[in-house]
Amino acid sequence: MFTQLCVARVNLVLTRAVTLSVEQTVQRVGGQLVVAGAKTEDSESVLPLPDWTWLVLLEHQEAQARERTKLTEVWTDHGLVFPSELGTPMEPRNLNRHFARLRVSAGLPEVRLHDFRHTVVSILMDLGVPPHVVQAIARHADVKITLKVYSHTNLEAMRQALGKLDGRLS
Repeated sequence: MFTQLCVARVNLVLTRAVTLSVEQTVQRVGGQLVVAGAKTEDSESVLPLPDWTWLVLLEHQEAQARERTKLTEVWTDHGLVFPSELGTPMEPRNLNRHFARLRVSAGLPEVRLHDFRHTVVSILMDLGVPPHVVQAIARHADVKITLKVYSHTNLEAMRQALGKLDGRLS
């Protein structure tokens, strides 16, 4: 997923209907950084983003425009959300390193960028979002993956499920 963030494009529509377009991935092949298509046609997608991301991405886009102005002679615009300092696709390891520096400066505990994906999917499952919807958001090939990895049964959920039997069996 994070190799896709390095070449992600976001559509910031004035209606705040923010979407993330996943069409490509970036990886190192033979010592060269290569931008390639998504692994499969099913991997290509347009994902809606939560409303609050609109303002965050808008601020990021404005800051990026200011940087681009300073670097006009060397900037190569690829329309990326997270480009390198020159506008080109970012090395995935650099995204992880950048995140680690931000995490440390914010005083947050050791956590990997990928852990956020697991957290979001787990929260969606806990909120009762239908598994097929969570699967589409996580872009898992099969809902079985979503259910196997992210279904964490807790005591309260079991209590509620069995509580539904009370009226039926009495």
